[in-house]
Amino acid sequence: MSKKEHVIARIMIKGKRFEILVDPEKAYRLREGEEIPIEEVVISDYIYKDVRKGLKASPNELIDVFGTDDMYKISLEIIKKGELQLTTEQRRQLLEMKKKQLIYHIARSAIDPKTKTPIPPSRIEKAMEEAKVSVDLYKSIEEQVPQVIKAISKILPIKIAKALLQVSIPPEYASKVSNQIRRLGDVKKSSWLADGSLIIEIEIPAGMQNDVIEKLNDMTKGNVNVKVLSIV
Repeated sequence: MSKKEHVIARIMIKGKRFEILVDPEKAYRLREGEEIPIEEVVISDYIYKDVRKGLKASPNELIDVFGTDDMYKISLEIIKKGELQLTTEQRRQLLEMKKKQLIYHIARSAIDPKTKTPIPPSRIEKAMEEAKVSVDLYKSIEEQVPQVIKAISKILPIKIAKALLQVSIPPEYASKVSNQIRRLGDVKKSSWLADGSLIIEIEIPAGMQNDVIEKLNDMTKGNVNVKVLSIV
């Protein structure tokens, strides 16, 4: 998506329209919760009533509606609560990005309830296509997951679950990797044994089992014992 393809972000408040020019991809990512400096997103030098006509909003109007005339604070509100006037191609690209994020989120959290094993993203994507799932550009990933799971569960056995792993690390690696292991999931229990080895229980999204076990093996050069205690 070219950086020159600036678009209008617009909001209607108290019957009045306010507009700014923004970088479409950065504005969308900011709206999705990514931390991007607002100065990198906004192209305008002013808050407009109509960008195309060059009609600027007065400071008094801005204070009356937004409680401030700070351009960047107002711009942030317009981006987060208003709408982006996207071209067809820009919308297509952002929808594809949202779809990938949605698939990844489901893949890392879901399992096949019959085998209790993770489901590859490719299988989730195929099921979404077969179920003709529509991705909403402006709804959060978390809001859309339940409806997607419901739709594809008719095609693909799937369940959102968490896995509780018991990880046993020998003394030669325990102290080196203990902090790294704690960052992999929610620690439920940990204990240091007399010989310096570590036994730790961590809860993770069930779909992340393979990734987490691979990371544990990398940390310890394969000197780790992982046991799945439960999947719920």
